[in-house]
Amino acid sequence: MAELSKLDEYWKNFLTKNNRDEDEKCSGDLTFDGKCFENAQINSIVLAGQKTAFFTTLANYTIDNEPLPLMGEIYLLVDVQNNPVCVLEIDSVNILPFNEVTLEMVNREGECQNLDEWKEKMQEVIEDEAAIYGYEFTPDIRLVYQTFKVIYK
Repeated sequence: MAELSKLDEYWKNFLTKNNRDEDEKCSGDLTFDGKCFENAQINSIVLAGQKTAFFTTLANYTIDNEPLPLMGEIYLLVDVQNNPVCVLEIDSVNILPFNEVTLEMVNREGECQNLDEWKEKMQEVIEDEAAIYGYEFTPDIRLVYQTFKVIYK
């Protein structure tokens, strides 16, 4: 019998300890890159409940031909060394223009202290991605805003 990878083992432990169907599949894994924090710091604020949301551009899903995440999907959060950190469940998925992001949304993301700081740093991130993927930042570029909860750590 083949040995389980550390991610497979973590997933199996999650299923067993939460009395879930052993055939339930993980929707994928996530790694958070920070605008204001390093990966380990972001993982800490996720575990502390201070980060319960994140943003990505809709263009990234479109260009990569990936489906949008769905409410109820479950993901493994992994660190930069691909070690499991926790299991997340998506609570909501919304699409909105960059210029309609609110302070409440930014606060749920947990990485920046105010809306202006977030907009400045997020614009830099989007411009970097845009240069790679071949699109341009505009104030109304569409973002995918996902909220989540930690369901296993």
